[in-house]
Amino acid sequence: MAPKRQKQKSSKRGKTKITLPVSEEAEPVNMESMGHPEIYPLVLTNKTQEIFNCRIDEDVTDEQPYKLIKKEDIFADFENRAAVSDFYPVKKIIQEYPGDELLLVYDKDFKYGLNFYLIGTEEGKENYLNPPEVPEEQEEYKEHIPEDIYIYKPPICKPWVSLGSEKEIEEESVKESTKEITYMISRKRSEFGAPVKFSDQNASSVKDAYIECTAYPDKNFTLKQLERDVGMQVVPKIKDTSTQTRWTYPKNATTQYYPREFSEEEKEALGQSKTLTEFLNNVSISVEIALQQNEIMNTFINDWKSLAEEEGTFGDKTDTHLKEYQSFTDLHNLTEKMITCVSWHPIIYGLIAVSVAVRLSFEERVHFSGKLLLQPSLILFWSFSDPIHPQLMLESPDDIFCFQFCPSDPNIIAGGCINGQIVMWDITAHADRIENIKADGSRSKNVTLKPMFLLEPESNKEAMYIRHCAVSSIENGHRKVITDIHWLPDTFEINRLGSVFENRSGISCQLVTCSADCTICFWDIRPQKALTPQPPTEKKKEESIEVPFDVPSTFLHLNLSWKPLSKIRLSKGETTLDHCPTKLSLSEDSLLYKAQDKMLAQSKATKAGEMNPYQNLEGGLGNHLKPIDDFCTKFFVGTEEGEVIYTDWKMERDPETGRFMTKQPVSLYTVHDGGVHTVQRSPFYKDIVLTVGGWNVAIWKEGIMTGPLLQSSCAPKRYTSGHWSLTRPGVFYIGREDGYIDIWDLLEKTHEPAQSQNICITMITYIKPWTFSAKQQFIAIADYYGTLHILEIPWTLSRPSTNEVSSISHYFEREVKHLEYVEQRKKIREEEKKEMELEMEKKKVKTYQKSKEQLEAELKMDYESYLELEKDILIHLGLIKVKETMSYMEMI
Repeated sequence: MAPKRQKQKSSKRGKTKITLPVSEEAEPVNMESMGHPEIYPLVLTNKTQEIFNCRIDEDVTDEQPYKLIKKEDIFADFENRAAVSDFYPVKKIIQEYPGDELLLVYDKDFKYGLNFYLIGTEEGKENYLNPPEVPEEQEEYKEHIPEDIYIYKPPICKPWVSLGSEKEIEEESVKESTKEITYMISRKRSEFGAPVKFSDQNASSVKDAYIECTAYPDKNFTLKQLERDVGMQVVPKIKDTSTQTRWTYPKNATTQYYPREFSEEEKEALGQSKTLTEFLNNVSISVEIALQQNEIMNTFINDWKSLAEEEGTFGDKTDTHLKEYQSFTDLHNLTEKMITCVSWHPIIYGLIAVSVAVRLSFEERVHFSGKLLLQPSLILFWSFSDPIHPQLMLESPDDIFCFQFCPSDPNIIAGGCINGQIVMWDITAHADRIENIKADGSRSKNVTLKPMFLLEPESNKEAMYIRHCAVSSIENGHRKVITDIHWLPDTFEINRLGSVFENRSGISCQLVTCSADCTICFWDIRPQKALTPQPPTEKKKEESIEVPFDVPSTFLHLNLSWKPLSKIRLSKGETTLDHCPTKLSLSEDSLLYKAQDKMLAQSKATKAGEMNPYQNLEGGLGNHLKPIDDFCTKFFVGTEEGEVIYTDWKMERDPETGRFMTKQPVSLYTVHDGGVHTVQRSPFYKDIVLTVGGWNVAIWKEGIMTGPLLQSSCAPKRYTSGHWSLTRPGVFYIGREDGYIDIWDLLEKTHEPAQSQNICITMITYIKPWTFSAKQQFIAIADYYGTLHILEIPWTLSRPSTNEVSSISHYFEREVKHLEYVEQRKKIREEEKKEMELEMEKKKVKTYQKSKEQLEAELKMDYESYLELEKDILIHLGLIKVKETMSYMEMI
C-alpha cells in the first residue's frame, strides 16, 4: 500500500504547485520513490495542449503517446504566461536540461497521478524512444518468476521536506470569521412557576404578530459552480459483447441461357391437332369477356381502403386535436419579450426562426429607450435536436416585427424593424453549422469517463451572434414600424413607375414592404446606377471603408444608403388622409417554397466553381428589358381600420398636373371591426384570399367586386392571426387573444369553426404550419409571452379527402353565384321600391284633389285676410283714421 499512498500525495502536491506565487520556488516532484527519478508528472490544460500541439486523442494517441517539445517554445511560454504556465513547476529541470528537445508523454492510465509526465534526462529520453533489447533467455527467466512474491523493503528515515501541504491544510480548515453574540433573557421573579396557557389568535388582527420572510434571489450572493473534484476508487468494468450469425455481402450474379423451342415438325403437329383447336374455340369467348371487363373497370383497386378514407375523414372524431410536440423558450434572455414573426427554414427540416420584441407600449418604449439600446434585438434559430440553446442569433439595430427568407437563396434574410429600417443578413458562412446539427447532436455508444480538466470546451456550446450586412437609410425609408415584408418572385421585376419587366438575373432581387406610415415601398438590392459621376476622392473614401471580419460584404453597397425604388400611398380620395396598411398579398405569392431544386442547382454551380449570385450583383435596372404584357399588377391590402383594399401598384399620369400618381383603389370594403392581421392567398387557389382582423374572418375572390364570399359572425374573443392549411384546401387555422385556436373546416361547417382548442394562457401572435414529411405535419404557434409551441397536426386535418379540391372549388363558385343573385335582387328591389313610391304619390294626389269652386273660395279668403292686414298697417302709420265710417274697400 505504500506506493498507492505515495501516489495520492504526489497528486496533491502537483495541485498546490500551480497555485504557488511567482516569488516562491520549490523543488519539482519526481517519481524517485517508484524507481523513476527522471519522470516529472504534469497537468496540462486544454489551452496549453493547443499551444504546444499535444491535444489528447488528436496529436497524442494510444499509438503515439509522446511529443517532442523545444526548449525555446517553453521559454516563450514562460515569458507570456509566467507562473500561470503549466511547465512552471519544472522550470529548473528545463533550464538544466542539456538537450534542445524535451520528451512529453501522455499518461492515459494516470500511472503517475497526472495526465502528462516529462522526462528530464537525455538517458531516459533515449531509453523511452529506443528501448534496449532483452535477450531471449532473460525473457524466459522472467516468465518463470511468480508475480505474487512480495519483497519486503524496510522504510528509510528521511528528513521532513515541506512542500506546502501545511498551507493547504490551513486554507481548508474552518475558522470562525464572525464574532460571537450573546443574548440574555430575563423574567420577573414573581412569574417563575406560573401556569402557562396557550391559545389561538388571528395573526392578521394583532399588529406585528406574523412576519413572513419570503426568499428572493440576490445577485450579489449567487455562486456558480465552475469545477468539482470527485474522487472514486472502485469502478465496475463494463464490456459490450454481441453475437450474430455471419452475414455475407450480396453480390450481383448473372446467368445466360438459351430458350427451348419446338422444332418445325413439332410446330406442324401441334397446329394440326384437334385438341388444341377445340381448346381455343372453347376458351376464346371467356377470354374476350374477361378482357372487356378489364377495360371497363379497374380490378386491382382496393375498395375497402377508399371506404376507410372517407369514413376517417368525415365520421371518425377520435384523432382531431393538435398534439403538443415541442416548445422553445429563450431561457438566457431574462427580459419580457414576445414573438412577432415565425418562419420555417425552406430546406433544412426541423429548423425554425423566430423574431422577438420587447412587450412595451409606445410611451413605455420612449421612457425606457436608454435601457432598450443595451439589449440586443435578435432573430433566434431553433432546432428540434436542441430545444434549449439557439443555433444562431441574428442581431439587428432594433426589434424585428417581420422577416422572410429569400426564395432564391435561403441564406439571405430580409427583416423589417420597428424604426422603419430594413435589415439584410447573409448566413452563408454559417450554413454548415446549421446543416450539420443532427450530425453533431448524435451521441456515441462507447462512453468513456474523463476527468473534469480533460472535458472538451464544446460541451458547453454558446450561441453564435451574427451581425447584419446592410441597413436601409433612415431618412428615405419608412417612418414607422414595418408590418409586412415580401420578396418578389424571380420571374419578373418592376421599375420606378410600377411597370413589369422580365427578370434578367433569374434570382429574387426586389422586396415590397408596408408600414404604419401609410406607405408601401418597393426595394431593389442591386446597386443603383449613379445619375452623376462621382469624383475620384469620394470613390477612394468608399474603397477605404473597413469591413469587420465577421460581417460578409454581400450587401455592403446598400448599408445606410439604401433607398426605396418606388413609394405608394393609398389615398382616401376627397380627404388628405391616407389608408394605413398592415398586411398585403401579391398575386405571385407562394406559401410553399420551391427552393429545393434551386438549392440543388446552386450547389452544383458552387461545385463547378461558380460564385454565389448575390456576391456579384449587377447594376440597377437596365434600358434593354423586355416588358411583360397582360401581367396582373393588382394586390390586396389590409388596413389598420379593418378595411380590405384591392388596388394597383402601377402609377398613372395626372391629367391636371402631369405627375405620376398612385391609382385609386379598385374596391374597398370595411368588413372587419379591427386591424387586419392576416392577408393570405390560398396555396390551392391563386384567386382566393383569407383576411383575419377584429372579431371576424372573411374569404375573398379576386375579380369579384361585390363583397366577400364568406364572412363569419363575431367571435367571443378577438382574432389575432391566421393561416391556410398546406395540404387541405378547405381548412384554415385562426388564433385568438385568449390562447385558443379555431380550426375551420369548410367541408364540415361554413358558419362556425369545426373545433376550438386551447394552446396557451395568453394571446397567440403568429401561426405557421409546415409539412415535415408525407405522413407528418407540424404547426408553429407563438404566444405573447415569448414561447413557441410546436404541435403535430392529426391525420384528419392533414390528409385531404377524395375530390376535396373540386368540392371546395364548387363551394366557392356557388358563393359567387349567390353574390351575383343578391346583387340582381338588390337592383330588382330598388326598381320595385321606386315603382311603389310613385304609386303612393299618385294615391296621395288623388285623395287630396279639390274642385275649382273650393279653390276660388280659398283664394278669396286669403285675399281678404291680406287686405285686413294692410288696413292695420296703414292705421298704425296714421295714414287712415279709425273714426272714418267709410270702409277701406269703399275708399279703394
